Amino acid sequence: MTRLPLQSTRYNRLQESLAQALGLGIPGSWRVRSLQMLALMAGFYLGANLTTYVNDQIPGGRPSAVLLMVVVVELMIRLRSRLIRGRPPLGWVLCDNLRIGAVYSVVLEAFKVGT
Repeated sequence: MTRLPLQSTRYNRLQESLAQALGLGIPGSWRVRSLQMLALMAGFYLGANLTTYVNDQIPGGRPSAVLLMVVVVELMIRLRSRLIRGRPPLGWVLCDNLRIGAVYSVVLEAFKVGT
């Protein structure tokens, strides 16, 4: 079943012109874009909460937790670069957005703590 193109309404033209002006290259339908944004926010939430939880559970504290996270992120990047060539499917894009959100939350936490 093919999808019909969007009607050229004033709102749709405004939305497209704003996206081009801001350089937002998020293709796809509203469902794909909202899933991508939710993955970013979920990654931020998980990264913020997971680091505080792991900080208490792992011996060595914060440095060990950050080292563990860096290793996991690096493995995800290398696995993706070996398996996917060209445009990645939605699952990999969501995984990347989770990773980006988690890394952003850890960096933000480091700035707040001052380390």
